[in-house]
Amino acid sequence: MAIKKRNALVALSAALLLGGCATGAPAGSGSGDASNAAQQQKVGVVGTQDQIQDVKKFCGTKPLTVAFADGFGGNSWRKITRKLFEEEAAKCPNITKVLYTDAQGDTQKAISDLNSLVAQKVDVIVTFVDGGEALLPTIKKATAAGVKVVPFVGSPGGTPGKDYVDFVSEDIKTYGSALAEWTVNAMHGKGNLVMLGGIAGNSYSQGVYQGVLDAVKKHPDVKLLNTDGPVATDWEPGKTQQVVAGLITKYGPIDGIVSDYGGGSVGGVRAFIAAGKPLPVWSANDSNEFGCLWYQYKASQPSYQIATESSRNWIVTVALHKGLAAANGIADDEPSTYDLKIIEDSTDPAKQPKCEKSLPPDAILSSGLSVSDLQALFK
Repeated sequence: MAIKKRNALVALSAALLLGGCATGAPAGSGSGDASNAAQQQKVGVVGTQDQIQDVKKFCGTKPLTVAFADGFGGNSWRKITRKLFEEEAAKCPNITKVLYTDAQGDTQKAISDLNSLVAQKVDVIVTFVDGGEALLPTIKKATAAGVKVVPFVGSPGGTPGKDYVDFVSEDIKTYGSALAEWTVNAMHGKGNLVMLGGIAGNSYSQGVYQGVLDAVKKHPDVKLLNTDGPVATDWEPGKTQQVVAGLITKYGPIDGIVSDYGGGSVGGVRAFIAAGKPLPVWSANDSNEFGCLWYQYKASQPSYQIATESSRNWIVTVALHKGLAAANGIADDEPSTYDLKIIEDSTDPAKQPKCEKSLPPDAILSSGLSVSDLQALFK
């Protein structure tokens, strides 16, 4: 799928981790300040997945329309995330309509989609902002119109609790630095490293890249080859294979890769195999096929090791909770920022990679969807 270029600068998601508590009047005030969207909303709270609460606490009773405004819906991660959003919304009997828009990687379409949802009197918008700060004016307008907007994973910049209800994500820099540290250690502290991102200019990949930079600075014998930012792959396996093939030609030996998308990384693995080059140490977020490929090649590639953190699709449910809480004037003290840990590590017998052959390659085992839901989604 072709991805149109962004024209806006992108703010690092890590800047949004600075948050406080906001209080205000009940929902529906239309004041334009998201802090007035609920009696009490906490923003910027750091925590763990086990602190996520039951959505029924935030449903309320009045009829609501909710929407998921996706910046790009063209890969498996986005499809799983949409399914999770729809399943979570279905648990609230008072949610009478669930809408979905796909901007297809086009910032102008993302702006148009948000404006259209506001015109349709949507109460809550959960959005993955691929266009970064270019979306912030539109999000602020939606907030001023009384819509409860909650960006997740991709940051629009601005101020959580004021310009929108809250921003929900993992600690992005920590994610990048933790995977980079593991990768560098598996490289024995020396060699060439590459960081693969997604759509060019997106705030999420930029934040991960900053974490990788922080880790690499501690290891003078490791050279980060892409010094001007994450390598754009559009988060698509086919595009990733093409891009990595080009990196192999351009740089020669590559000893380690940090990627912010395990599902796309499978294309990169195939690029090394097609080129007849040794597979590097590789870290990413989890994907069924990414784990299965390690089992396929570990015998013939003894230096090939992988590690993953959760692909954390489940974060979309928290974004919905916060939007519902704001719309209903209900306090929500769930974390906004989630600390993630390495869940698969081929060098650790207790954390061996997972490969579920009964599930399709695109399945994400840590997503929060059941096995039957994953099978149905990708049949």
